[in-house]
Amino acid sequence: MKVFAPLVLTVLRYVLLVAILGFAGYYLVSQWTGVAAALAEISWPSIVLSFLLVLAGLGAGTMSWVSVLNGLGPRIPIARAAQVMLVGQLGKYVPGSVWSYVMQMELGRQYGILRPRVLVAGLYAAGIGVVASLILGSMALPVVLRGHTQLLWLFLLLPVGLFCLHPRIMTALASLVLRAFRRPPLEHKVTIRVVGKAVGWALLSYAMYGLHLWILVNSLVDPDFGTLVLLTGAMSLGFTVGLFAFVFPSGVGVREAILVGAMTLLLTVPQASAMSLVSRLMFTAADLVAAGLAVLFVIVLRKRILAESDRNNASHAYEPDTDVSLVARD
Repeated sequence: MKVFAPLVLTVLRYVLLVAILGFAGYYLVSQWTGVAAALAEISWPSIVLSFLLVLAGLGAGTMSWVSVLNGLGPRIPIARAAQVMLVGQLGKYVPGSVWSYVMQMELGRQYGILRPRVLVAGLYAAGIGVVASLILGSMALPVVLRGHTQLLWLFLLLPVGLFCLHPRIMTALASLVLRAFRRPPLEHKVTIRVVGKAVGWALLSYAMYGLHLWILVNSLVDPDFGTLVLLTGAMSLGFTVGLFAFVFPSGVGVREAILVGAMTLLLTVPQASAMSLVSRLMFTAADLVAAGLAVLFVIVLRKRILAESDRNNASHAYEPDTDVSLVARD
């Protein structure tokens, strides 16, 4: 039975990956009719720049995740860690966003990164993302007070999140999760530098996303700097709302409600709805492109990554791989 376990896990990984790509592709096709008309009103330079900003935001968000992962244990090469994060996070397109964590844990397992460590990194990165989004989301309070007062409770999470970001609290909670998986606690404490880097990258990520939306709106009207601040806050808050709407694929629908509410200060409701669809389409396309680029980088830099891995292994930087019995127990 133990002999077939690795084969079964490999098959399941590929089946899940095919399902993820299928859901993401279906979403792109199903939304194209509503997006095509809106794209015709946007200049191509604005489309290209806006899309590049989404990719930049994804890159910053990935660095936030990598910072947390490397803060919880031995350093993993950035290209390899980025592949785990970007390919794994495509699982959010399958209804029930738990699949992104499953994919990340399985991909990490292939590189000798223990599943609990990847899970803890994902949960903490999500928590850091919530804190960062609520910090910037406070700039969208006019929109919340105008038509989404039911979301005010989200801001109660900010002091709780800030408390949990204390290095000692992070270390204790991470060790608690590892103990639940029958793994030893962290060998060293999470440092304030790790927390600061992760929060900084997350804030930069949301700032890029806000600028992306501002560029789209700028193609129809002439928004000022105040609008940039408002749209950045709305985009950030939308991500947090989408995170809690985990029963929908990648928070579909709930983020758009926040964005439309913010954009109707400048655009008509049909225009705002169209821009939100364009934005969502760009995020889906960027997710697929970023995951593909991460895989490509790992292939191109394979020798360099393996050399770095050998150096890390020699200095005990990598966690030892587990045998089949431990895989089953994980």
